[in-house]
Amino acid sequence: MRHSASELMAKRQLKSRLSFGQTVRNSLTMAYRGVLKIRRTPEQLFDVTLQPIIFTLMFTYIFGGAIAGNVQSYLPIIIPGILVQTVIGTSIVTGVQLREDMDKGVFDRFKSLPIARIAPLAGALLADTIRYTIATVLTFVMGYIMGYRPEGGLGSVVIAAVFVIVCSWAISWIFAFFGVIARTASSVQGISMLVLFPLTFLSNAFVPVKTMPDWLQWFAKINPISHIITAVRNLINAGTIGWDFAVSLIGAAVIVAIFAPITVRVYMRQA
Repeated sequence: MRHSASELMAKRQLKSRLSFGQTVRNSLTMAYRGVLKIRRTPEQLFDVTLQPIIFTLMFTYIFGGAIAGNVQSYLPIIIPGILVQTVIGTSIVTGVQLREDMDKGVFDRFKSLPIARIAPLAGALLADTIRYTIATVLTFVMGYIMGYRPEGGLGSVVIAAVFVIVCSWAISWIFAFFGVIARTASSVQGISMLVLFPLTFLSNAFVPVKTMPDWLQWFAKINPISHIITAVRNLINAGTIGWDFAVSLIGAAVIVAIFAPITVRVYMRQA
């Protein structure tokens, strides 16, 4: 009887393990839940709809004449900068909303369901790619309305858009990690802004690096945000893929390789 009982327990444990395909389906279901949340509370999209418009108008007309001589000459510089700043800044919401769901006990309810425990986390990150897409499209639309015509062509614009979304998705794993270790949603936002604010503004997003002090030039040149922006500029302004493009994708892969396992491990201990 002991042998049969142990065999029965082993079979139950094997059945309780979900296959990779089931895990993917569960994650997609959770991503759909995130999309429904956006539909029911469209105010969540205020940052990705208003920020590209306001920032593009404000920075272009304030700095355009001083830096490039006129607005039209500044657009090829500022549009990639605004694009990267806005989309990557949007990835902070991933960690904030994750912490809010954990505080509300949403994930406690998910634990009682026969789904992969990683599905709510993976689904949240997948759903946020919609936010990145909206921010990307609106930034290019605003640039077009203001007279910007990318010389790289439509194909290069599409590649640049996908490139920025992929990089932002990778960076969102960092903020997801903040979301599972922080105590409150406000602390997640505070920590994330403390990290992201210097990276975006101390880069080549708005002004040429050569105009900065020597010590700041050094930081701006090694800043990963600068590499992403340079890659986008090369793509949409010249239609070329250079070293910055490759470095940025390698960096994105490294971020996912490091933060995804750590985030999943910490999350599964708490979920």
